[in-house]
Amino acid sequence: MENKKSPHTGKPRQKSGLLWSQRVNTVDGRWTPLAAVFLLVALVSSCAPIAPRFRGGGARPASSASGARPVTASKDSSNVQPKDEETSAEGAEKIASGARSFKTEKNAAITNLDQAKMMREISKMMGVSYKLGGDDEHGIDCSAYTMNVYKNSIGKPLPRTSGEQFTTGIPVQYEDLKFGDLVFFNTTGEVASHVGIYLGDDLFAHASVSLGVTISSLESFYYKQRYEGARRIVH
Repeated sequence: MENKKSPHTGKPRQKSGLLWSQRVNTVDGRWTPLAAVFLLVALVSSCAPIAPRFRGGGARPASSASGARPVTASKDSSNVQPKDEETSAEGAEKIASGARSFKTEKNAAITNLDQAKMMREISKMMGVSYKLGGDDEHGIDCSAYTMNVYKNSIGKPLPRTSGEQFTTGIPVQYEDLKFGDLVFFNTTGEVASHVGIYLGDDLFAHASVSLGVTISSLESFYYKQRYEGARRIVH
């Protein structure tokens, strides 16, 4: 079939696509070096592996039969997935602004005044960066955060480590969670290696390695797979 000619030059129009017409690509029926280079680049590019969707925030942890990650000594690796970050940002903003009171899953043993004090302490630390072994606004880890919230709001002492906190209070079933319950996760291959404070509506406050003090959802992929249990401190 004869190629249509350009109305301006009278020459055959170049075909679209990765490969050019033979008229453009060949000289005396042979491939020019430039055309060969372009063809090679096109073929290589089309076979290149696709880049990972997420970078910089840590890859999604590989799951195992138990849902636990390999043991990492002395490091709370509670990395947060992109969806968690969205939930965290929204939840943290509402708490900091006082728009969330979390009274739908209220613990009757915690008075309204004490809950308000706890919420102020929880929101006051929002955005503080994570620091293993830290316990103040310059950097804090998960168990120090829960310990400080209880101590500074209602004067309730808690042990320093998440493992010790896991033996405090009384056990609570997932479906019976109330405001103020401590929620525990296995993020390093060790029992109760991460802890947070349940707020309500499946949200909990905690000191995350990747986000610092923030809000995450128990229903997010990462934490749902690593949830271990809860303890009620005030009962």
